[in-house]
Amino acid sequence: MDTTPVFSGFIDEFGLWTEEQREAARDIAALVDSGKLKTFRVSVPDAQSKLRSKTLLPDAFKSALRDGVEFTSAFFSFDSAEGVAYNPFGKSGGIGLDEMHGFSNAILVPDPLTFRVLPWAPTVGWVLCDIHLRSGKPVPFDARHQLKSSISRLKTLGFELVTGLEVEFYVTRVLDQNLGEEHMGGLGVPPTPPTVEALWRGFAYMSEDQQDRISEITDSLADNCLGLGLPLRTMEDEMGPGQLEFTFDVQDPLKAADSMVLFRSMVKQTMARMGLHATFMTRPIFPSFVASGWHLHQSLSSPGNRNAFVATPGTNELLSATGQAYVAGLLEHAVEASVFTTPTVNGYRRRKPNSLAPDRSTWGYDNRAAMVRVQGRPGHRSSHIENRIGEPGANPYLYIASQILSGCDGLERQLDPGPVEASPYEAAHRPKLPTNLMEATAALDKSQFFRAAMGDQFIDWLVGMKKSEINRFLAAEPDWEKNPDAVTQWEHREYFTRY
Repeated sequence: MDTTPVFSGFIDEFGLWTEEQREAARDIAALVDSGKLKTFRVSVPDAQSKLRSKTLLPDAFKSALRDGVEFTSAFFSFDSAEGVAYNPFGKSGGIGLDEMHGFSNAILVPDPLTFRVLPWAPTVGWVLCDIHLRSGKPVPFDARHQLKSSISRLKTLGFELVTGLEVEFYVTRVLDQNLGEEHMGGLGVPPTPPTVEALWRGFAYMSEDQQDRISEITDSLADNCLGLGLPLRTMEDEMGPGQLEFTFDVQDPLKAADSMVLFRSMVKQTMARMGLHATFMTRPIFPSFVASGWHLHQSLSSPGNRNAFVATPGTNELLSATGQAYVAGLLEHAVEASVFTTPTVNGYRRRKPNSLAPDRSTWGYDNRAAMVRVQGRPGHRSSHIENRIGEPGANPYLYIASQILSGCDGLERQLDPGPVEASPYEAAHRPKLPTNLMEATAALDKSQFFRAAMGDQFIDWLVGMKKSEINRFLAAEPDWEKNPDAVTQWEHREYFTRY
């Protein structure tokens, strides 16, 4: 095999690719030379895991396979609505990093293993990127880098995470895009969302007739999932009007996170081409729309690809000692991890008793009221847990990283999760989860655990981003506590289109 470094440049200088990535890049370069593709999107997730992107022509893309792509660092200063959370022209760019002052450029480095041809745009190549400083070091605020670091920590304990996605979202029909000047918004002031209506009636949970009526939509999404190589398993009509749930087969954590950002992007782009609007906002403003969630299924594999969560047959244990320690870590750190699992003001609209969403840090056997739901039985090879805490708009790299790091702590300290809860909403002795983003951000800010695991610089930056979002919310909705369960107009503008 020819191992000549044909991609010598920035990437080769700093050793940023594995041999597997190099081999994939050779295949991509050959595809570029074939002329079958016209343009190439190089994309990177921001703090909210929204994809920021440049479109390159073929020659520029081939250059990117050697030297990466110059790309502004500005989005590391923007909060969820392009509000400027940090002054980029202040000392160290306002974020404590001299290399990123004045909205200076960083370098996007394509990950060839993520390359796809987009099924809905068949002349367009797409690749996900890591983002590096000119020194070759990862940008410390890159969430994908944080996930890779957490994966490495788990591997030192002899385990790898196996994770599956279960995601809910809404599809609506667009009546008016609201493109008049009065709707445009500005930095920190999102544009008016489109005017929409429900696409089908809700409250016919998992109705076959309903699923047949919406098959044109679900079939198009399924075709694109499969065309992208996403391991789609099931689709179903959920409870709300126009609410869907898609589930995916298990993957390693990095692939699962990459799949989530690609899936959300695909859904929004595919639906827009059909005159529809998709949103992963937890609870849209419309009264009949119930909250959506993102449940993360997890187990650990040990050497030999053995499921380390399987309890010994004939015992009364739901999970092995390894599984119980991992769960205990999730329970131990659930409060301070809330910004990772539920990063928006709107995400906390689902955290209430008797809502199929957790309000306390609990675990239970096949119990959808618990935060951690155990599925399987002693000796069952597919035994795993489902963490029901997340919202669909969560940054998957940080959501999954928070699970790995919390689980590692449980394993390292051999924590005990205590008994399972038969009535999780009544478990007053269990820690109550944050009920709003303000509480969650304060908990993360004080978290010595996540500061040690992810670094003060990263936590300070993320807390600052959340505080910017919170301050805009409180300025717009000073009386929100008078009706804390009501979705506000601010949330509608902030999240309905962006998420």
